Amino acid sequence: MVMVATRKTGAKSKMTLAPHQIILRPLVTEKGMHRATRNNQYAFEVNPLATKSDIKTAVEQLFDVDVEKVRTQNRKGKPRRYRFRFGRTKAWKKAIVTLSDEDRIDFF
Repeated sequence: MVMVATRKTGAKSKMTLAPHQIILRPLVTEKGMHRATRNNQYAFEVNPLATKSDIKTAVEQLFDVDVEKVRTQNRKGKPRRYRFRFGRTKAWKKAIVTLSDEDRIDFF
């Protein structure tokens, strides 16, 4: 799979990422489980360079399901403090994937 990554400057680079490099981990939360049972939507932490089409193909290959829609969010890092040091957690990308009605993903 060839992925075209763009930066804010507009420069394009071609990178090849495997599906397991695009989908980093599922986000299993109380809100996520509610979305999964009601709306058939699942949340994942994804590679920040991945596009919506890359995420769609990766989820379809890894979980053998049909994806209808992909929504993404870029999450900012939060300020944190340890003793007298100040820092930030890393910024990350979140994807909410909507599956077709007959497909399900079981994490447990």
